[in-house]
Amino acid sequence: MSGTPDATLGSAGEAAALRRIVPRLPPAAAALLGPGDDSAIVASPDGRTVISTDLLVHGPDFRLAWSSPYDLGWKAAATNLADAAAMGAVPTALVVALAAPPGTPLKDLEALADGLRDGCAALSPGTGVVGGDLSASPTLTVAVTVLGDLEGRPPVLRSGGRPRDVLALAGTLGRAGAGLALLFGRGVDERGEPDPDLVPALRAEHGPLLDAQLAPRPPIAAGVAAARAGATAMLDVSDGLLLDAGRIAAASGVAIDLSGTALGVEAAALSAEAPELADRALALVLSGGEDHGLLAAFPSGDLPPGFRALGRLTEGSGVTVDGQDPATVTAGWDPFGGWDGRIG
Repeated sequence: MSGTPDATLGSAGEAAALRRIVPRLPPAAAALLGPGDDSAIVASPDGRTVISTDLLVHGPDFRLAWSSPYDLGWKAAATNLADAAAMGAVPTALVVALAAPPGTPLKDLEALADGLRDGCAALSPGTGVVGGDLSASPTLTVAVTVLGDLEGRPPVLRSGGRPRDVLALAGTLGRAGAGLALLFGRGVDERGEPDPDLVPALRAEHGPLLDAQLAPRPPIAAGVAAARAGATAMLDVSDGLLLDAGRIAAASGVAIDLSGTALGVEAAALSAEAPELADRALALVLSGGEDHGLLAAFPSGDLPPGFRALGRLTEGSGVTVDGQDPATVTAGWDPFGGWDGRIG
């Protein structure tokens, strides 16, 4: 039964499911021992290992009516790779734990594995999956742990920023939030429930913005470039520019003043791509979240390729725009405050 096209996790069982999934997962160049034993063994030439974990839960983090299993696998890879890159590390390996309802088709789990594979290949070649776990649950949940190699460099922390540093970004702002706004605006039925039948037309009109939300492409290599260029602080912008810039400011004991001109350029580009969101473009740039760009502080001077200036670090505390408090803009993404309890 496990070999039939319509086999489910429940009908096939764990062992048969793993036999179909594991061969599709990408090997890790740093793996000395991959899946198959109680633990994997990953080389750590630096003597230190960067580790981070991210969790994607059906409902607050994704909606299956909008996200294909392939996109979900890609996003699970991308969000974790960005966390390692934000430390100035090269991602080396992923450990993936998956809990799924017994009725989940095995072909969906295969597609999720394909998304993990292709996401790693596109964003961080050589990074692979070295192990994980599979279990049953009423809620589809993907938990990924990423390992990274600092290659002899000091880690780039949030706490190293200094007054007069330049704040710069590699990646995009507001596009993932715009994709989500489009999905909640035009991808739901009259009851407000996500409707997969509405997605093809929306994708035909705004495919790149939907991809920014459902299958992001963070600039993973920019993390190492920033570290080599002397970045003093860095993080992955997952919860919105204001909130994450505030985290650098708080950790570094500085204030951050964002450039209204630079933000206006970002908002204008987003407005041109999605005119129906023009009145929300600046708010999305400031607090949209989930773009997973790399926000970094650099000593005054030339920025590394791929980074553009957004503001400066100054004496004081908090985040301002041209010296003014952007209090009218919501702070950013919070899964506990932002989820309405629906699944979809």
